[in-house]
Amino acid sequence: MSIITNINKAFDHRIRLGIMSILMVNEYADFNMLKELLGATDGNIASHAKALEKVEYIKVEKQFIGRKPNTRYSTTDLGRAEFKKHINALEKLINKS
Repeated sequence: MSIITNINKAFDHRIRLGIMSILMVNEYADFNMLKELLGATDGNIASHAKALEKVEYIKVEKQFIGRKPNTRYSTTDLGRAEFKKHINALEKLINKS
């Protein structure tokens, strides 16, 4: 088995890695929180969140607060497990060097 076997392509981009990192330590994060913490554009957050949602690593909830739309993200059980495997694989790779 290769030492890069569990490195997950879904987390290749820094925005996706950032989204998952934030969601792993928070029960949820809304769109503006992700945008602010990652310093990313609306389009970047939306497209990378969509990619993570497509592979079922995050769950997206849309609601209205007053008259304003609010989009909230959280990890799925699958997403948490896959991200932990990814981080463990990176740590093994780093420690092999």
